[in-house]
Amino acid sequence: MKTNLVTREGYENLQKELDFLWRKERPETTEKVTWAASLGDRSENADYKYNKQRLREIDRRIRYLTKRLEEIRVVNYDPCQEGKVFFGAWVELVDDEDLILKFRIVGPDEIYGRKDYVSVDAPVARACLKKEVDDEVIVKTPVTTKNWYVNKVWYEKLPK
Repeated sequence: MKTNLVTREGYENLQKELDFLWRKERPETTEKVTWAASLGDRSENADYKYNKQRLREIDRRIRYLTKRLEEIRVVNYDPCQEGKVFFGAWVELVDDEDLILKFRIVGPDEIYGRKDYVSVDAPVARACLKKEVDDEVIVKTPVTTKNWYVNKVWYEKLPK
């Protein structure tokens, strides 16, 4: 089950995506479907088939986003988080071989398209929670166990 948490930026991005799909992409695709349907025989009409399929995908995503935006809870930065790893934190880990791992702990809806974002549900994020600089982080995965050390913790403070 996915965690129902999201950062303020993540929430705004999901709202922007919903708005874009609803106000721009869906009307354009609907127009293309209508145009392609007006050409007659739909059984061999590639434009009609493709855009009809795209319209179903858009509608599915709109339904998902509408429901998801009702379920999720926005977690805002709080100054008492400073120095410790909590939801929304940027974390820099280092291992014994000086390998550095840098990421931000976010909700599962925010990780797509970002290689530096990690879901709060991921083993590395769970292991980091409540840790401070110089604390050891033991990450257990089904395959292995890896030791890291918290090198740095910071938060992006956004204007309200």
